Amino acid sequence: MKSYFLAVIITAFLLISCNNKEDKDTTASEIVAINKTEAIQSEGYTLFKNNCYACHSVTSKSHDEIIAPPMVAVKRRYKMGYRTKERFVEAMVNWTKDPKEENALMRGAVKQFKVMPKQAFNEDDLKKIATYIYDNEIERPDWFEAHFEEEHGGEGNGMGNGKGKGRGKGNGKRNGQNN
Repeated sequence: MKSYFLAVIITAFLLISCNNKEDKDTTASEIVAINKTEAIQSEGYTLFKNNCYACHSVTSKSHDEIIAPPMVAVKRRYKMGYRTKERFVEAMVNWTKDPKEENALMRGAVKQFKVMPKQAFNEDDLKKIATYIYDNEIERPDWFEAHFEEEHGGEGNGMGNGKGKGRGKGNGKRNGQNN
């Protein structure tokens, strides 16, 4: 009887140990996935800061000093036109790889600043930058909200509400694109 009781306890202990090992493995794989995501986000931020802020600056004192729209405005407009992360990233990558006036989502920015020059980025870096932009809060110049409200009437997203000055009224459905 003692042997039987001891066998049951050992079997139960082994089963519990196996289940705990699986839990630990799952936790370890989750930690690896989190660390990988954080590394990609960090790399995306570094690429973003080093390559985009040269033109899409947040340190300008006024709207009159900028040479390109602030990235927070770009993000806002692209999120309106491309509601999923995958479509947003794809659209930003495609625009950056081959910017053309006829494909511009931000028509007001093109009127004011002209078409962005073609950049020599590799596609993987562009995807990391666009993913970072989509997933994170983007810095705003101090003057941005007042300017946005003036240009777009202060509506929630404001773009294309008819109260602005005729800029940024594209609907994101150019060249067969759908939301």
